[in-house]
Parts: sequence; C-alpha cells; structure tokens
Amino acid sequence: MDTDGRALVLHAHPGSVQDRDGAPPLLRASRSRWPFVELALADAGYAGERVAGASPIRIEIVRKPKGEVGFAVHARRWVVERFFAWIGRNRRLAKDVEASVASAEAFLYAASVMLLLRRLGRCR
Repeated sequence: MDTDGRALVLHAHPGSVQDRDGAPPLLRASRSRWPFVELALADAGYAGERVAGASPIRIEIVRKPKGEVGFAVHARRWVVERFFAWIGRNRRLAKDVEASVASAEAFLYAASVMLLLRRLGRCR
C-alpha cells in the first residue's frame, strides 16, 4: 500500500500460507516496480528475520502500546484496513470464493484499478 491506501503490488497466496511466509516474495517482487520504497509498516505477524531480510526495505513493526486494553487505532495500520473495506465493496471480492489463487489476484488488481478510476472521477 502507499500511504493513502492504494495497492502498489498484490500477491495472493493460499490461506494455508502464513503472512510472514508470504511477505518475502511480495517484498522482492515490489523492488522491480518500486525501487525507491525504503520503509514498510507492518503488524506483529510480520516480525522476524525472514521478513526483515527479504529485501532492502526496512520493516517497522507497529506494536500495541503497553497497557492498552481493548480496541484502539494504531498508527498507519488503518490504511490497510481501509483498503480491505474498499475492495470488499466489489461483490466478487466480498467473500473468499475464488477457485484459484491466480483468479483471486486478477480480481484484486481489477478492484484496485476501479478504486483508482473512482478517485479520478472516471468510474462510479
């Protein structure tokens, strides 16, 4: 995601793959298109050497403050959640029903393009 919540690179994988295992291929793939990206914010699911050593991008883990009880908005993590809400408005992506990872990824890219077009006022 960029800082406004638009997808830069999408990489779908089966539900049996943990986030920390799926992140390294995504980080490596993002370098060819976005070589100037220096920092990525992530939640604790991405903590560890496997993700940190996958690319030159510095991974900053956004952690829950000590003593916090219940729900609270954490710095920059809401951007990703907003992206999920935006693409969830597409009927095809409202439920996880795709037969293949390739088709899921294709529909994620299609939904992202629609978001960009809406932002430009070219799509409703």
